[in-house]
Amino acid sequence: MKISTEELTQRVNRFKEGLRQSGVKLTHQRIEIFQELAKSLDHPDADMIYTSVRKRIPTISLDTVYWTLWLLLDLGLISTLGPSRGKTRFDANMKSHHHFICSVCGMTRDFYSKEFDGLKVPPSVKSFGQVEMTHVEIQGVCLRCVGKKKSKTMTSNNKETKL
Repeated sequence: MKISTEELTQRVNRFKEGLRQSGVKLTHQRIEIFQELAKSLDHPDADMIYTSVRKRIPTISLDTVYWTLWLLLDLGLISTLGPSRGKTRFDANMKSHHHFICSVCGMTRDFYSKEFDGLKVPPSVKSFGQVEMTHVEIQGVCLRCVGKKKSKTMTSNNKETKL
């Protein structure tokens, strides 16, 4: 299965617009890194992207690939799967449960939901392999980080009005 040319074009255009709106320079290396990710259905890791991009840009470093991917993640132009930024989290709770993870500070909390426990796995998943476990992970911003953000905004607004 291959991504359509139309879908790839849409992804690249969204990427370019996202960089432009963020004031981040559009470089040849960033374009190559993003295109390598955007055209793949395999959800490649940084090493896989580096290996492919290096064929076209022999001077690119693995560090550049990582920095670019983290930048694109921070800008909301890509997402991650699995552990965030190389930290593997461990869990001794073996009961059926799910997780809320703060995308700012990494706070992780268990929650229980009969609705999520009862989610049916789509039949198309069988074409990938045999399902052994399902798990719902909700990413958001915890109340503490939301409070900090509001506090910073209020402080910034107060400083502006004092000037």
